[in-house]
Amino acid sequence: MTSVQDDTSAVGRPAAPFPAGFRWGAATAAYQIEGAATEDGRGPSIWDTFCRTPGKVLGGDTGDVAVDHYHRFPEDVGLMAGLGLTSYRFSISWSRVQPAGAGAYNEAGLDFYRRLVDALLEAGIEPWPTLYHWDLPQPLEDAGGWPERDTAHRFAEYADCVHQALGDRVRHWTTVNEPWCAAFLGYASGEHAPGRREPSASLLAAHHLMLGHGLAVEAMRSRTPGNQFGAAVNLYAVSPATADPADADAARRIDGLQNRLFLDPLLLGRYPDDVLADTARHGFDPDPDDLAMIHQPLDQLGVNYYARHTVAGTPGEAAQTASSPFSSHSPWVGSEHVRFVPAGRPVTGMGWEIDESGLSEILVRLHREYPAVPLYVTENGAGYDEEPDGDGTVQDPDRIAYLDAHLRACHEAIAAGVPLRGYFTWSLLDNFEWAWGYSKRFGLIHVDYATQRRVPKDSARWYAEVIRQGGLPGQH
Repeated sequence: MTSVQDDTSAVGRPAAPFPAGFRWGAATAAYQIEGAATEDGRGPSIWDTFCRTPGKVLGGDTGDVAVDHYHRFPEDVGLMAGLGLTSYRFSISWSRVQPAGAGAYNEAGLDFYRRLVDALLEAGIEPWPTLYHWDLPQPLEDAGGWPERDTAHRFAEYADCVHQALGDRVRHWTTVNEPWCAAFLGYASGEHAPGRREPSASLLAAHHLMLGHGLAVEAMRSRTPGNQFGAAVNLYAVSPATADPADADAARRIDGLQNRLFLDPLLLGRYPDDVLADTARHGFDPDPDDLAMIHQPLDQLGVNYYARHTVAGTPGEAAQTASSPFSSHSPWVGSEHVRFVPAGRPVTGMGWEIDESGLSEILVRLHREYPAVPLYVTENGAGYDEEPDGDGTVQDPDRIAYLDAHLRACHEAIAAGVPLRGYFTWSLLDNFEWAWGYSKRFGLIHVDYATQRRVPKDSARWYAEVIRQGGLPGQH
């Protein structure tokens, strides 16, 4: 492969070198990869319960074994080192650390993460833990879950405990991952655990996830001011399907509930007035005193990006946008009439339209409309259904094209002045894809679920070369 340093004259796409010190990573989540569901004192989470509810997960799949990262993490860290990753984003299972969600902590669970962090540091890879990636301890859900204010306080206590255990070796911390999904897929549409369909409760869940973030940051920062703290939000560029005013209003509504409902309290210390108006009929009236706690100074903000939403407010046929093969309820609380329409773009194996321009659009918007904060793309990737060839290799040219296009969008954003500091592709390994079970593969590394054999795909080798060169080559 031609070096980016000497291929700046390529016809077509030019070389795209990234700044020195740019972080190159991959991301995973505990329930999707760890397995060991009942080992060493781990308690049940809402995803354990959800997976055992008939009709909730494709094929009746569970994360009981997943890809056995709990036992195979030394091998997986070796694979990361072989790719040249400089950072690894993983999540910590609350149920493994604090099985009841409150009270006693499980030292065996904390020891697993101590061993993982030590292995990463020994391999020269910076650990980036996420404290909540959707796996709420079941006892807390039994007590009401995220719609209950107490859950935010329990989360802060758990975060402080993990930080005490790892804060001397971990510098970068993410509190909550994709609170939109946890709140609205979990409590409005029921597509994700805990599978509730209660619009009013979903809005409270969104607020308490943000409150939990703020309480956790305050607790952790008081112990180690030099650590870096932030959240990871899943953002979408949103476009109206036509120039019809109803479509423009639909775009405003979806942008509000998907993006601004989280960005505004995190970065501006307020909720957007129009979103409060859109959701008022569901009784959403958050305590304004909470906003000061939510609005903690951020050292970093994670952006998870996969696609663009194209929406319409006029009657017609809707596109399939479900995060579950069994979805029938809307997660768009207060805007259930909005339709998601196809824009004619190529799609991934998940059926998600590919639009890398949306990533640069989102990053530039954050830079221009919100206070300055270092940004990281903490998830970006594509699910396909590739399998090994006869010789054992796994060819995935569509994933390579997807990653190349989105990294070029990152490069464009940096050129426009965006303080983008790193990129974590989703995902390191094929794994349990939530309600889709094991039917979709996002990994750079193929996993044979029957044998747990790992095989780097062509995209893994491609990404390793990008990391080695510090950017993308020119394309003739």
